[in-house]
Order: sequence, then structure tokens, then C-alpha cells
Amino acid sequence: MLKALLVIVGPTGVGKSDVALSLLKRVRGEIISADSCQIYREMDIGTDKVSREIRQKFPHHLIDIVNPDEIFNAAQFGERARIIIERLQKENKLPLLVGGSGLYVKSVVDGIFAGPGANWQLREELKAKTKIKGSQFLYKMLKEVDEVSALRIHPRDERRIIRALEVYKATGKPISYYQKQTSSILTCTVIVGLRWERAALYRIIEQRVDKMLEKGLVKEVKSLLGKEYGENLPSMQSVGYRQIVGYLKGNYSLEEAVGLMKRNTRRFAKRQLNWFKNDRRIIWIQREKYPSCEDVSNKILKILLRKLPYVAQAFRPDEFRQISCSSSL
Repeated sequence: MLKALLVIVGPTGVGKSDVALSLLKRVRGEIISADSCQIYREMDIGTDKVSREIRQKFPHHLIDIVNPDEIFNAAQFGERARIIIERLQKENKLPLLVGGSGLYVKSVVDGIFAGPGANWQLREELKAKTKIKGSQFLYKMLKEVDEVSALRIHPRDERRIIRALEVYKATGKPISYYQKQTSSILTCTVIVGLRWERAALYRIIEQRVDKMLEKGLVKEVKSLLGKEYGENLPSMQSVGYRQIVGYLKGNYSLEEAVGLMKRNTRRFAKRQLNWFKNDRRIIWIQREKYPSCEDVSNKILKILLRKLPYVAQAFRPDEFRQISCSSSL
């Protein structure tokens, strides 16, 4: 049994999926997507999913598992992912947990704080106050009691803000306090982080947004709204979808919507980096030093062999010899 797990994290646009695919050409393994938006069916362009053709050739898990109006949380994701990881390990394959959703990754590797049950009365009261006092009301409340969570949660992510306030109200302590109490439940795990220099990452993000528009993001959002997936659903509040909905409602022009998408995606990438920077287990790879996916995968394989030498049994023929002979591990 190959008791190993490789985790690849980093901000949106850094090239995690491409690097993971490069690795699968060299090792026997499968990808588990740790992306809180790619779980939704029919939301392909705005979440930048790997094509179905590639997924047929290189197995991916936990993509397209719920409809846009279904509730799915990080705890559920962790449970499903660990089942897949255990199966792949028994098959002597290397599981690759790949994505930028920090809470999803934490749920798999460390487990997460389940917390008290829902307080529906409190939730309705907070929503009612938000309608009266404005969209920033909840976020300001959160900053007052839990600055750590406020840095991680988008000011318009009403669902997560309310949950954090709910935990504080029920326990007297911020949810970030409980999240720190969990310890690793998966051993033999190597976590690699990818990052670009900021200006380069921002250029990539802006180019990616332009490509989403070219591929038909507006049409995709129209289709979702036509199927009565409401704009207030958590799925429809994600970056890209929210801005295109605003354009379709006439709140601003398409050019303004695209500008907002680019700005908010840059901000999202910054929040992702803030989440991961406090995890000392992460081995960071600066993409400027390894510009091609092959260079990055080569570096990752060397890290794996140094940390978990027995991972060599998952290498495809000749790859172990090539890596071990290319330079010192």
C-alpha cells in the first residue's frame, strides 16, 4: 500500500492543474480537485475546469458532484476525499490533492471544526439586519470579533460570515480559534505551493478572464439563470458569475463587469496566499525559477523522493532513473 499523499496548492491562475497533469504523465496517480466552485455541475467556464477529454484520459475526482442549488460544505468534501485517497493508496497510486480552496484542503489533511448546529433564528435576524443596514454590516461585525476569519472570508460571502458569527454567538470564541485546534489526520503528506511574482500572476489572471469571455461565460451564466438558479445562491456568488449576473441585470456594462472580474480575482488570489502563508508545512516553488510545467513537476518529484523515498514505486517506467540521475536529490 502506497501510504502517500501529494498536495498542490496556490492562488488561482498559478498553473496548479497543468502541473498536476504533467505529474500524471510521470507517475501512476489520480487528481482530487480541491476547488469549492468546480464541485458544481454546469459551471464550467467560470470555474476554469479541465476539459472532459482530459478528465477521461487522466482521472479527476470531486468535480461536477452537485447542482448549483445544492448545499455542500468543506466537511462533506473532506469525508469524500479521504475515501478516494485511501482507495488510491491501496491501489499503489499517488493521490494528488490539487486546488486553491484552503478550507477544502484543510478538511482533507487536518479535519475541520464541525461546530454547533445551525441557529436558524439568528441567521434570519442577521439577514434582516443586513437588508436594513447594508451589505457591509455583517462583515464589520465579523471583523470586530474575528479578524482572522475576516481576512479569509470575502466581505460579500454572507453565508460564511453568518456561520462564523453563529459559532461566536454559540461558543463565545471565534471560529478561527477552533480551526487552529485541529491537527493532521493524514500522515505521509507532502504539501507543495506554487506562486508567481505578483505582477506576473496578475497578468495571467487578466488573460484568463479574457479567455473565459471568449469561451462563452456570458452564455453560461444566462443558461444558469434560465434554469432558475438564483443569483443569491452560494454558487452564483463566486467571482465571475456574480459580475456577469450584474451585467445581465443591467447594473453595469460588460466592460465594467470584466473589470470587476479581474479586480476581484486579483483580490481572491491575494486572500488565497494569505490563507496558505501561515502553513509551515508548505514547500514553496517560485514559478519564475521553473517556468515550464515539466520543470515544476521535475522539482516536485525530487521533493517527493527526498521526503518519501518509497513513492518511487508509483513512478512510470524510466522516470525514477531519469529523476534520480538528473541531479542530486
